[in-house]
Amino acid sequence: MVGMPYDLLANPLGAVRLTFQKAVDSGHSGAATLDGRDWGAANLFRQFLFDDGGLSQVPILNAASVRTIPPNSLVRFRGMIQDMLGNEFYVGAYKDGGRWRTNKFTDVSQVPMDLSSDKRVWERRLLYCVPVPWLNSWTEPSSEVLLNRCASSTSPQTEKRQRDDDETIDHMDMEVLDHVFQGSPPAKKMRGGHPSPSSHSHECMAEGTCSSTTCFTNIASSSYVHSSMQIYDSAEDDLKLNDIFEFIGVLTFDPEATAADKGDSDELENGFCEEESVHLPPSKVPRLHCLEHRKLGVHDFLSISPVVEPKPNQVKEIRETLLGHLTAVLGNDGLAAEFMLLHFLSKVHARVDTLAVGKLSLNLTCFNKENTSVFGNSLNLAVKNLLPITHSIPLSVDYLNTSTLAPRKDYETNRLMSGVLQLAEGSHLTIDETHIQAGTLTSVGVENTRLLKNVMELQKVISNSTLN
Repeated sequence: MVGMPYDLLANPLGAVRLTFQKAVDSGHSGAATLDGRDWGAANLFRQFLFDDGGLSQVPILNAASVRTIPPNSLVRFRGMIQDMLGNEFYVGAYKDGGRWRTNKFTDVSQVPMDLSSDKRVWERRLLYCVPVPWLNSWTEPSSEVLLNRCASSTSPQTEKRQRDDDETIDHMDMEVLDHVFQGSPPAKKMRGGHPSPSSHSHECMAEGTCSSTTCFTNIASSSYVHSSMQIYDSAEDDLKLNDIFEFIGVLTFDPEATAADKGDSDELENGFCEEESVHLPPSKVPRLHCLEHRKLGVHDFLSISPVVEPKPNQVKEIRETLLGHLTAVLGNDGLAAEFMLLHFLSKVHARVDTLAVGKLSLNLTCFNKENTSVFGNSLNLAVKNLLPITHSIPLSVDYLNTSTLAPRKDYETNRLMSGVLQLAEGSHLTIDETHIQAGTLTSVGVENTRLLKNVMELQKVISNSTLN
């Protein structure tokens, strides 16, 4: 079989442009026939990633790798959709002389566009994604592995291949792509309008209106990476607020372009100006033009997943070992350990009116300040070691009066202000009441108390709070 004439990891845009040219040349109406659909590039990457085992070669974008991965290379990002910024129109295809070119999966045009040239205006969705809140560190690959992958992708041979790809792409033999277009179904056309919010979580479920995000952190001073996601050819109900996804696409990030943004640094650290609410500066927030995405569950963050289902005797042995561990953590209280295990396994399967079928919130009593330092800390550590996404709230009057728990909509700036309880599905929340002392709750404290009550009883965060 003839090998691919481009490097899908180091130069994914080469594959995009080559498949585009193949599709244009095979049609009779130029780029007009490609409006709102994929022309075979997505199938090419799916085959490479999932059929040919290429997914493990794609570097993961995070704080350890963001400065070592070259721009315009293929990366993957695992994160939660924190906000939906709406849709934007862009020049997806244009004529350069007598040749059609595409801007899909890029920030800027490959070559300067003539204002009088033929153009096709297309549409894409904008999402603001963050690392999964409260994801425990044991679920993530080590930094050494990530940096080794990044070093491999930036080798001199790879850089030379990318330069050669860009220079010769217009003259390549396209026969190698014939198999891509045979029986390649077009993707569904992306609809216009504003995305509808849908928020959910296993232990906590949030409901609210989506908008653009509150603020973002300069990547130079951040311990984790936010990302602006550009979504193409995907139905609106495929992606929902607070869902966890793995996005695979083309990275555009320019950490060296900080000088131009330095004058606006303080403003951008505190929030978006009108233009920045959609067009996030690439020197501060990496952009990822998504070629493929897939929804993830909590089990996808386990370092080792069983290939085959364990036999009944193995399940029994695992259960007994886990119960023994929890019994020891809970001061040899076997009954509490049984309920704790049931709590870990519980999940909301359905909703009947306000009833969450399947949830099992657990209340452990008889803790005080003295024994909390022994049993409480051991219990929190056990929960963190057993579950991928966990968070503990040290409840106090001051915490209730000052914390922002629920996400809020700011209608003046059309942004979603994130809160502590904006959590992904499968998040486990521990509320430590041993710090509570006598005091007076403000209106904020009363509202936060109501929110926590709904979380425990309904597995939802329902907030009508707005910012004027």
